[in-house]
Amino acid sequence: MQADLVVVANRLPVDRVTLGDGSRGWRTSPGGLVTAIEPVLRVNDGVWIGWTGGTDTDLEPFEHDGFHLVPMSLSEEEIEDYYEGFSNGTLWPLYHDLVAKPEFHREWWDSYQRVNRRFAEKAAQVAAEGATVWVHDYQLQLVPAYLRELRPDLKIGFYLHIPFPPGELFQQLPWRRQIIEGLLGADLVGFQLAGGAANFIRLVRQRVGHKTHKDLVYLPDGRTVRAAPYPISIDAAGLEQLAQTPAVEERAKEIRESLGNPRKIFLGVDRLDYTKGIFARLRAFSEVMADGHFDVEDAVFVQVAVPSREQVEHYRMLRDEIERLVGRINGDYGRIGQPAIHYLHSSYPREEMAALYRVADIMVVTPYRDGMNLVAKEYVACRFEDDGALVLSEFAGAAEELRQAWLVNPYDLNGMKAALLAAYQAQPKELSRRMRAMRRTIKQHDVAAWAASFMTELADVPGNHTKRLRPVRQSHPSR
Repeated sequence: MQADLVVVANRLPVDRVTLGDGSRGWRTSPGGLVTAIEPVLRVNDGVWIGWTGGTDTDLEPFEHDGFHLVPMSLSEEEIEDYYEGFSNGTLWPLYHDLVAKPEFHREWWDSYQRVNRRFAEKAAQVAAEGATVWVHDYQLQLVPAYLRELRPDLKIGFYLHIPFPPGELFQQLPWRRQIIEGLLGADLVGFQLAGGAANFIRLVRQRVGHKTHKDLVYLPDGRTVRAAPYPISIDAAGLEQLAQTPAVEERAKEIRESLGNPRKIFLGVDRLDYTKGIFARLRAFSEVMADGHFDVEDAVFVQVAVPSREQVEHYRMLRDEIERLVGRINGDYGRIGQPAIHYLHSSYPREEMAALYRVADIMVVTPYRDGMNLVAKEYVACRFEDDGALVLSEFAGAAEELRQAWLVNPYDLNGMKAALLAAYQAQPKELSRRMRAMRRTIKQHDVAAWAASFMTELADVPGNHTKRLRPVRQSHPSR
């Protein structure tokens, strides 16, 4: 089919599942990107191109829940070199301030180029004349230039969901120029924060030599590329609605009882990743207990660590390290039937997460570096009674919007301890003041506003493109 809107992402918005009758089927993936793009895709009868997550090679385009999906396959070698290798072994640590050491392998880079070209070729096939193509994230940074070469008639947007690093880090990448030129194939390059957009513009000027002015890049072929921040968000109204359902309220009560009805419940929810600062936050919590400020009657910590990249040695080591720490803390401070840390290495459906957000008195989000961190915003959305406390790393993108959180430097253990204690001891009036302000922010800047602002500005980038997408009319009953 030929579509006026094509979304290109590393993954499809569906996961392979075994259905009740034993057959294999698809389930819509959880996550903000699907929520954000779904209404835009539906109203424009768009297509989503992405990898299935497996090595299937015989998959045809299909429909799921009204989505037109075009599956891409990766070989075992490509999963190892393009995905686990260059995307997550080179780019991920480099873009996250070298929290882990990036590896630079030429065969990984070769695979990254090949897979990016294949995604671009597929997009070129399914895009109608003058269509809009929206490419997503660090795994596909070469797609815009490849696509521009194949289809100069297209309007191309690119959005980076993770941080974009400062020049002194990015310059370590042997293929830095190719990545920059890949992104410059787009008409509009979106970042989470203004700092990321500024880093990109500076690198374009210094490393590639193109003329720039503010957020614009002027290319020799006469095209103008804009680089600007578009902080991603969540479906705040939908989450608040879910949190208010009787089933979620009942489940929240059950969770508190099963934890022994402590005075305060601390909560961490993260993908198991070395950038998330899980080890440091649990250590800070245990030291506050060691200092005698509270015991397991007063406070417990629930840490949800969603499994991630289980086959990678680095992640297996991180899991072992965290589990040893949890065992040590529980041995030191727990009692029979009352552990200090409840560690859950699993993923949970939205309803269970909403119940956890409802029951948590203090949410602790302490990444060493994060593009945005939607967990912080999800917690705020679920606190419809304007209560609860958020302890948030100043290195998460969300810290720029959620200024009323207790902001911490996750590298400063004493500072983190002080913030945990301050949030624990805060009076209801102060909690309410802070939470009301944060809730106002996420309601005004929700995921629909994010998608609409990016697509509107992409449509307005000067060019010879004539087709305009149909806008999504959003209703916000919660405002």
